[in-house]
Amino acid sequence: MVVGTCRLELRIPDSSSLKEKRQVLRSIKDRVQNRFNVSIAEVGYLEEWQRATLAVACVSNEAKMVDEVLNKVVDYIEGHGSALLMDYVIDVVVHGDGFA
Repeated sequence: MVVGTCRLELRIPDSSSLKEKRQVLRSIKDRVQNRFNVSIAEVGYLEEWQRATLAVACVSNEAKMVDEVLNKVVDYIEGHGSALLMDYVIDVVVHGDGFA
């Protein structure tokens, strides 16, 4: 089993309230989840209007596939015009008989 996680730091410059921020993040999360079949959640800067941290998780039996999916998620979010990708970190961990 291979587990991959990705932490994304976002800036939402046009947001002037938590409600606006949540609308932008909800759109991003729904699109990413539907397109890539991954788990995604807001995990940081919950009370700040213009910053957010999203976490994405992907599980597979091949490390290459997990890495590809998470990199596609990063590219997709970076191309989403309403939030600026400031930084990201991808971690892939192989458990047991996963193929590296």
